[in-house]
Order: sequence, then C-alpha cells, then structure tokens
Amino acid sequence: MHEHYYWIALRNVCGIGTVLCKNLIERFGSPQQVFEANDEDLLRVPGVNQRTITALRRGLPSSDAEHELALLCQRSISLVTYTDSAYPRLLRHIYDPPPFLYVRGTLPDGDAGMLAVVGSRSASTYGRRITDQLCRDLAANGITVVSGMARGIDACAHQAAVSAGGKTVAVLGCGVDVIYPPEHKKLYDTIVANGAAVSEYPPGTEPNSYHFPARNRIISGMARGVLVVEAGPNSGSLITARCALDQGRDVFAVPGSVYAYTSKGTNNLLRSGAKVVETAQDILEEFGPCTGSTESTLVNMRQPEDLTAEQERVFGLFGNEPVHIDTLSNAGRFPPGRLAAVLLELELKGLVVELPGKYFARASAPS
Repeated sequence: MHEHYYWIALRNVCGIGTVLCKNLIERFGSPQQVFEANDEDLLRVPGVNQRTITALRRGLPSSDAEHELALLCQRSISLVTYTDSAYPRLLRHIYDPPPFLYVRGTLPDGDAGMLAVVGSRSASTYGRRITDQLCRDLAANGITVVSGMARGIDACAHQAAVSAGGKTVAVLGCGVDVIYPPEHKKLYDTIVANGAAVSEYPPGTEPNSYHFPARNRIISGMARGVLVVEAGPNSGSLITARCALDQGRDVFAVPGSVYAYTSKGTNNLLRSGAKVVETAQDILEEFGPCTGSTESTLVNMRQPEDLTAEQERVFGLFGNEPVHIDTLSNAGRFPPGRLAAVLLELELKGLVVELPGKYFARASAPS
C-alpha cells in the first residue's frame, strides 16, 4: 500500500488533530508506524488516551483513504507530507502544521525567500497599485509571493509576481480542485503554471467561512514575513498578521490614508510595531542575502525594451499617477480602438497595469 494511504487514514482518525498528528509522527516516524505501535508506546505521546487508541485501531483498513488516493491521481493533485523534503521548512516548525498539503503545480525549492502578501478584498486604486509595484520588485529579486487568491490585494499580488517572471503560491480555504472565487479561473491557472496552489483540505472541499482563519496560519507559516497592504479594523488580513506574530515572523505594513477605512487596520499595525514599507527595498533589507538575489539592489524590470513606435508613444504618456483611457486618447490623439490594443500589448509586456474605472498606470514607477 502506498505510504500516502496511511497519511490520509491517520488524518481521518477521530480525535487526532494537527498537533497530535505532529506529535505522533515525530515519535514514530511515519503514519504506518503509528498504526503499528503498541498501546504502551502510544500512551507515552502527549495527548493520546485510550479513546485515541481505540479510534486508531478502527482506522484501518480505510476505504475513504483508498478512494481519496484514486481521486488525487484522477485530478493530478500531489500530496506533500510533513516528512517530505518538499514540505515548506518554515511551515514544519509552527505549532500546528498540516500533516500534509494537497498541491497543484510545484512548490518552489526552499522557502527562505517567501513573503506573504495580504490585504483588503475591496482594494482601492492606491492599494492595487502599490501591491503591483512592490510584488513585481520583490519577485524580480527572488522573493516568492504567498497569498490566498482572494479578490483584491491577494489577486493583485499573485498576478504582479508572475508578471515580473517570479514565483507565487496560493493557499486556499477549499480543495485545490475548487476555484474560489470562481472568476479567478485564469489567475488560478497562471499560479499553478508559475508556482503552486496548496490546501490542507481534501479534493472537492467547498469554501466555508471557518476554513479561512485556519488557512491563514499556513499563509504566514510558509513565509519569513507578512506584508499587509490594506486592511480594515476587522479584516481577515489582521488574523494572518496575528498568526505571523505568534509564529515569530516579521510583520510589515504599507501606510495608508487616515481617512480610508481600509487603512485603519494597517495603520494600527504600524502603531503596534509593524515595519513600515514604502518600497520593496524596505523588505529586502530585512530579508538579507537569502532572497535568491546576489545583491540587495532592486532589479529594475520596467525599463521598456523592443517597443514599437506606437508602444513607445503610448508608454511615454504615463507619469507616476494613474491616467484615464480617455485622457490617454486625447493626449496621444489615438483612436479608442487602437489605443486599447496598444495598452493590451503593453500590459502583456508587464509595463502597464489596468485599474478599476478604465484607469491605467505604469506597472511600477521606474527608479
């Protein structure tokens, strides 16, 4: 029987949660050996009682584990267990690590250069723009961006990392074969092609509100630090920040307007000691040389290269602030249809980003 059969069967045993599962694996080495251990040895493990042992003895054989193994194969989902070398190293050392992760895509090698980026689902134009700028620069310097694939800041962070040629990981509050929110299907495919989508929940698990606070400990646990871009006073992003603090991770925050509701949470974090972030360099200096970049100097990914005359002309219309498409059309005297086509070409080159309300901006202001 494949070893993953025993991992799934152990997870399904009533009364064995993530902490007890970790204790059992560290004591016996593998789930199969847990099932084979005698009562006396099992009772030496903190958290094990006679009821636990009775549940273990009933855990095998497991038709549910057999069914799930077949499902993983059918849906091209891999299992990365707590003892696998591919399991994120930092995540292994939190208080309650998942016994295994369901994975689509490929987890990046090593995790010293992972940064979690989270924020409001109702992101402002400012929030989206600074997220795009920071994540592009971080990805260009070898940082893997970890987030939750939610609307708003999360989605912007994933897309910016990929646009800069970097890696990204999405931690889901549902099965890795369930795309939520559903409109992020294209983003999901992009993430899997340039990193991984991971979850602790079995295939087919639908999103539920109680899943998301639990998955936040994984987002922060995989990373060296958490960057909060925009967050209201009761935002779920603040749960991720609290998880990070509990796990001994760095917490970073982007300052926001004192008039904006979505800045109240981030500004409170800053008052509580979070590190101010205005540029990617603020994070790179904290991370040091383990980012995968040989120098701490930012790599400039936004310098236009190989542009057509039309593309150069449109790109030259941008300053440091977002511009409405009508303003661009009037300033450049472009027909609306042709302008839209050139803007799309620039967006595909990673030079321009579209913002809500038909505004466009440079993907990141050149340094």
